[in-house]
Amino acid sequence: MRALWLIVLFLMPLFALEEGEKVYEKKCSVCHETYIPMSELKENFLKNNNILKLKAPTLNQLSFRLKQQIGNPRGDEDIHRMEVEAFISEYLKEPDLQKSLCLKDVIQYFDVMPSMKGEISEEEIAAVSKFIYDYDKKSVDEHTVHYENFDKALKRAQKEHKMIMIKATAEHCRYCVKMDREVMVDEKVKRALEKDFIPIEVDVSKEDLPLGLHADMTPTFFFIDQNAKVLKRVPGAWNVEDFLEILNKINQLKGDKK
Repeated sequence: MRALWLIVLFLMPLFALEEGEKVYEKKCSVCHETYIPMSELKENFLKNNNILKLKAPTLNQLSFRLKQQIGNPRGDEDIHRMEVEAFISEYLKEPDLQKSLCLKDVIQYFDVMPSMKGEISEEEIAAVSKFIYDYDKKSVDEHTVHYENFDKALKRAQKEHKMIMIKATAEHCRYCVKMDREVMVDEKVKRALEKDFIPIEVDVSKEDLPLGLHADMTPTFFFIDQNAKVLKRVPGAWNVEDFLEILNKINQLKGDKK
């Protein structure tokens, strides 16, 4: 019986997420697109929304802004979820652009959504709120580069003659989040990393870096050769173009070391 309850408790969040996705698809997806990369969104709004012609913020935009702007994102997660759900509930019933969390450069292209008062139940609001809350991390995890653990990465590096890239990150590091959402999900970056590097991600707020490495700030990128020798240490957050240039220079550095 105890095992059965454990299974039920494990599956409940999955059912809630699935139910929330159904609510989103039925009542939100007509206006709100799901995932569009940040690079494409930026280009779109620089061109006055003439490329994508969005009717409303995308789901990845909504999820990120809600979690960053409502309540305390560094506080208790359960309380934060309730705060986000309360905001969503109020906004769905009484939408107002003055209460919107979107950037002014974005919200100017959208009309006020119609009120959903009487059209969506409290149970549906709770379900879709959970789905929206979890979507930003879920979408990043689905679209980001694949990370290995260090031991496996070192074996692969020796076998495939590739370099290791260690990304030192930390919980609640805003520039790490920026890199994750805008750069590490970019297709050009992913292709460059897949071709010549084996990426590793280490949350330095929870575990030590391998090889006795130390990061004075996050994010910091360490580039290691197949013999576990540090080739370069690159601190800071970068845009796609600059990060691709860094990867290119590291490749040249590897060639010079031969």
